[in-house]
Amino acid sequence: MNVAVLKFGGSSFQRPEDYGRVARHLAERLADGQIKIVAVVSAMSGTTDKLRSVMLDVNDQARPSNLDAALATGEMLSACLLEAAVSRLGFAVMSCNGYSLGIRTDSDFGRASVESADPGHLIAALQDNDVVVAAGGQGVDHSGRITFLGRNSSDLTAIVIASMLGEHVCEIYSDVPGIYTADPNLVAGARLIPEIAYGTAAKMSRHGAKVLHHRAVDYAEQHAVTIACKSLMNDGTVMAGTFVTDQGDASTVTLARNSALLSCRSLEERNRLRDFLDQREINAVCTDGTGLCILCDIDFALRLLAVVGDRSLFVGSRSAVTELGCTTLRVHLEENFEAAIARARQIHERMYPDSNTKPLCPSAPMHCATHSSLLIHTNNAPENRQ
Repeated sequence: MNVAVLKFGGSSFQRPEDYGRVARHLAERLADGQIKIVAVVSAMSGTTDKLRSVMLDVNDQARPSNLDAALATGEMLSACLLEAAVSRLGFAVMSCNGYSLGIRTDSDFGRASVESADPGHLIAALQDNDVVVAAGGQGVDHSGRITFLGRNSSDLTAIVIASMLGEHVCEIYSDVPGIYTADPNLVAGARLIPEIAYGTAAKMSRHGAKVLHHRAVDYAEQHAVTIACKSLMNDGTVMAGTFVTDQGDASTVTLARNSALLSCRSLEERNRLRDFLDQREINAVCTDGTGLCILCDIDFALRLLAVVGDRSLFVGSRSAVTELGCTTLRVHLEENFEAAIARARQIHERMYPDSNTKPLCPSAPMHCATHSSLLIHTNNAPENRQ
């Protein structure tokens, strides 16, 4: 069975009509040849943050398993909406969520790890349908509870599905067509990287780059899945940019807007804490004095520290700018995002002195996500009383 695995992030679904645009692209792909499609979807842009906020408003000590189950509903809704859009075009389609995807995880709620993948249900669904829409970022633990794979983890779901189906390429669609030497929406002259090695892409992700999730890149490398980064434009055209494979390199600048800065009581405590986080694949860098800055998986990291009774002091958020080169890895912390952007531009101009006059890269048009709270209205919403 020839199966194309495509993943569409939250930036693909700014408005309800965007589901129709993605559905039309899937229809075009089906018309090109005898293939089946698995489309992995993220929640509509902004939905996950709203779900988290509502849950914590109801109970700021909600159990992690309860929170995971709530967050998963964002992707479930997105999968249902794309199923409806594809069905409207006359194709056989069904949607699946964590309970039926065959992805088994551990019970690290908030950022569960994939332990095994059984393709049986997906293969059966593909035999009866042209398209299977998969809710991203979720699996099921050994007790049958839904688990959340972490922020922006629909990438990981797509890579796992490609691997379990024996496909060697997975297409990842976002608001930019590929991986750049810097954020093309912020840094003029950022260069598209046509091919980049898994390790370099994962390192960029761990330091703030948003195109791919670092655990998805790691999984792709382990299972020899090539990642093809693309962007679907409003007019339906596809911009293809970067292939993530076992080769390719470039000097880059990454920007993490909301890194968490901690103040530890001593150097020994800071080093112990950094080792603890490193063992759990959470990137944290030492700062001046006894500070420690967490650059990725921040929600999960802070919950872990609370569980183990860590007494380090949360100072606040910082914007981290990281310059990455063949022999360079240097992190700069800035008080605000504007200063971080200026620093990133300065570093990139030094790396690529002939690029600073070029205009910002034309990425896929972004819209105000007016429907991101499709099901949830908080604070001033009137109650429905029986």
